[in-house]
Amino acid sequence: SEAADVLGLMNYMEVLRLFTAVELVPPTSDENVTVTDTEFSSVPVRLYLPRRAPGGLRRAVLYFHGGGWCLGDAGMHGYDYTARHISNELNAVVVSVNYRLAPPHRFPVQFEDVYSVTKFFLQSKVLSQYGVDPARVCVAGDSAGGNLAAAVAQQLLEDAEVQTQLRAQVLIYPALQALDLDLPSYRDNADKPILPRSLVVRFWSEYFSSEPALREAMASNRHVPAEASQLWHFVNWSLWLPEDVRRGHRSSGPVWASEELARRHPGLLDPRASPLLASEALLRRLPPAFVLTCEHDVLRDDGLMYVARLRAAGVPVTHHHARDAFHGAFSFLVWPLELALGHRLLNTCVGWLQENL
Repeated sequence: SEAADVLGLMNYMEVLRLFTAVELVPPTSDENVTVTDTEFSSVPVRLYLPRRAPGGLRRAVLYFHGGGWCLGDAGMHGYDYTARHISNELNAVVVSVNYRLAPPHRFPVQFEDVYSVTKFFLQSKVLSQYGVDPARVCVAGDSAGGNLAAAVAQQLLEDAEVQTQLRAQVLIYPALQALDLDLPSYRDNADKPILPRSLVVRFWSEYFSSEPALREAMASNRHVPAEASQLWHFVNWSLWLPEDVRRGHRSSGPVWASEELARRHPGLLDPRASPLLASEALLRRLPPAFVLTCEHDVLRDDGLMYVARLRAAGVPVTHHHARDAFHGAFSFLVWPLELALGHRLLNTCVGWLQENL
């Protein structure tokens, strides 16, 4: 990917996308679930409708896939398996969203796509069409999708046009802030497989811009302007991380960047990109959350800090920390990338949904 990018043959992310393309499977119905590709609010979605009698109104889950806002597809084998498993186990309607990717689409396009789908689906006439209980709708996502799910849950609270609110949110090792890319988890897992720190930096920078200066600034953690000092409290890991995680690490504090960089890339300080920047007043209105974090994951501390902030705001949170897991483990569900760990994490998540949705 790097060689093709340097030589100008193909964008770095376009090369990586070739590897995800081989994982795509067509929408295939089975004896339990009817699967179709369609559009909601002009955004492609893969829709999973249970076949067995509902015995009343159904639950519904809107799922946003991961891939650093640059990769991934609802039609990838692992995501297809996840969606049909959730649909079958919960007898629920599942809407898996194919939002536009970077490049060429930058923030806030990805957020706007998943938000428009969610807002469309929450309309009374649409919920009625699919036999969904308006009091039992959830957003869920992994990694970048967890970021989008958290942002959608927050923004719905601010939208006067939305009459139906979410029952729950499920955040699977979510990326939740772009201010501090030198958290203890970034240090501990900088070179771990699946998602090394260098790739996280590339994903974040590509989400906002193709400008090399932004990527270089984020790589050295010198991308936040002094004008954002009032936001630092929300991501101050010396306050929000458990003592056992902080042990052995010292916070050097922010190294402020020029204001010009942030002016060119306002998404850096936007809560729709970094849900950890939301105020406590907003957080306390959020629905109950299930948050999965993995020990061997650069994004571990994003999730840990959000758990702490949600609990401080009085939001009911179930936090499942997998000490034997790594980033992406939730998607290792089908051959040749199948692990018992992936099934265990999925079953834990579905079990929570059974009781809380």
